[in-house]
Parts: sequence; structure tokens; C-alpha cells
Amino acid sequence: MQEPAAPATTTAASPAITGEPDATWGTAARLWLVVLCFVAVGVARSAQVGVPFRDPHGAILLSRVALTAAVATGLVLLDGLVRAGRPVAVRRVLGVVRERWTPRRTALATAALLAYHLTYFTYHNLKSWNAFNRPRDPMLLAWDRWLFLGHSPAVLLHDLLGQQVAARVLMVWYETFPTLVVVAFPAAVVLAPRMRDAYAGIAALVWVWILGTASYYAIPSLGPFHAAPQDFAGLPHLMIQDTQARYLAQRAHLLADPSASGAFAQVAAFASLHVAMTAGILGIAWWHRLRRTTALLTVFLGGTMLATVYLGWHFAVDDVAGLVIAAAAWWLGPHTVGARRRPARPSAS
Repeated sequence: MQEPAAPATTTAASPAITGEPDATWGTAARLWLVVLCFVAVGVARSAQVGVPFRDPHGAILLSRVALTAAVATGLVLLDGLVRAGRPVAVRRVLGVVRERWTPRRTALATAALLAYHLTYFTYHNLKSWNAFNRPRDPMLLAWDRWLFLGHSPAVLLHDLLGQQVAARVLMVWYETFPTLVVVAFPAAVVLAPRMRDAYAGIAALVWVWILGTASYYAIPSLGPFHAAPQDFAGLPHLMIQDTQARYLAQRAHLLADPSASGAFAQVAAFASLHVAMTAGILGIAWWHRLRRTTALLTVFLGGTMLATVYLGWHFAVDDVAGLVIAAAAWWLGPHTVGARRRPARPSAS
């Protein structure tokens, strides 16, 4: 995660500055061991429920790998352009790219990104099969009401913020999350000064998906929009309600005919992985000591937490659990790949 003023020699110098060697294939092996153990859990669950791994319309694995390749390529070229400096010359940019992206670095980066995608694919299938477990939304609803002295936190937000303009703003805020993720995790690999830090970030995000899956199975739930629909009756009709209805229909389809090729569920509330993943990405900025980016992502995280409760996707306790998952993931991630400390502070952020 370089700043425009950083010279091309920063990458080579970083390990010496931190006193740590850069990533090796042993680093990659440690990450992949965790990922393959998670895949093994997925295989066991698949056998238990009698439903194979699925990638509906290629939307979870195949198309996302292609999208990541495109985003990563664009970031490599942008990084080369910044490092080459002015005046802009195509030959100089390509020379910087070739110097930085050696076959070894490229292979390590590819291994990290594929580990993330395999984790995400397994997570989505395990999330789908969680539909076979009995939801425990009444318990989560009771926890929320207890925390807020008998009140619904969503209704309190509706009363405080209103139910028209705020609903539309928070819907856009909530729907920004997929774009953030699509850009952030390739950036965590491509723009990292040293590959060990790239692995620390990817390992943390991998742990977010793994711990999030565990939370789904610990307390299966669908969300307050299903458990207490009356709390959201005053909101204007937005694409959010259509998505929520579609998710419930997908779940019903899977439960009615698990063998159907297109049967795939996508709804789960506890914990909020919107919150956990946003906090995990914030952790990447923190790890690289990017103060302004960290501050901006903190604001985005706060808005995301409001949106998840306001729109009925999550209980307030789901958001708290998401923060706990992100904190645990950022402890586990660096330890998983042997990154003992953060890189030296950059000149700007």
C-alpha cells in the first residue's frame, strides 16, 4: 500500500526495516493449511446434508476469480504508473511493473488470492446448508429488547433518523459493501510493500469468513426483517425488501427440494459479516498505518452498523458479534502466516 511519493526501492527495503524476512512458500503453506481445513469442514457438511458444493451461475467462484484478476491487473498498472513518476512513459511504467512483479512475487500473490476465493466459496456453501438448522431469532430479538430497555433498536433509529431520506441513504451505504470488498482484498495484496503483509491481511479476511461461518451455526437466524416485520412496516419500498423476499424464497426452495440444481440459500443474521468484513478491511489500513484511510473506513463501518439494524438485516447483537469476529481474525491472521509486526510507518497516509 504505497503512497505516490514512495520510491521503487521501498519494497526491497521493507523487510530490512522491520527486521523480518518477506513471505516465502512456507508463509503460503500456512495460510493454505487453514483454508484446506475449512474446505474439509465443508466437505463433511456436504456429505451430512447430501447436497453438493454449488456455484449458482458461477457468481460465487468463477466470475469472482475473473473479476479479481481484472481488478488486480488494473491495480498493478496503477501502482506501476505511480512508482514510475513523471513524465509518464509507457516503457518506464512497464519496466517498473516487471521489476516489482517477479515470477515469485506473482505466484505468491496468486496463491493468496486463490486461498481467499476458495474460502469464500466454501463459506457460501456452508452458509446455504445452515438453512437446515432451526433459526433462533426469538432469542436474538429478546437480547436486543433487553439491551435497549424493551425497545427495538431499529424502531429507535427510525424515530431518530426518519423513514424516508435516511432509508434511501442507508440503503446506498449498505449496498456499497460488495464494491468495497471487490477492490479491497486485491489491493491488500497488490499494493502491500512486502508480500508478508499481504498475507497477514488476506489471512485475517479468511478468518473473518471462517469465524463468521461458525457463528452462523452457533446461532442460526434469519434477521429482524423476518422475526419482527412490523418494526419495518413504515419504511418505503426499496430494493432491500425485494432482496429480503428473494432470500427467503431461496431458502424455502432449498428446504423444499435440496436436490434441485439451483437450490441455494443466502440468508443468515448472526453474526453480521457486513460489519466483520468491513472491520477486517479497516484492519488492513490499520496494519499498514494508513491513518486517513483508517479514519475513513471507521466512519464507513459506523454507517454500515447503523444500516444493518435500520434496514432489518441484523439485530444489534449481530453487529457486536461482527466486531468481535474482526478483532479475533486480526489476531489470528498475522499469527497464521508468521507476521510478527506491522511494517514501518509510511511518510503519509
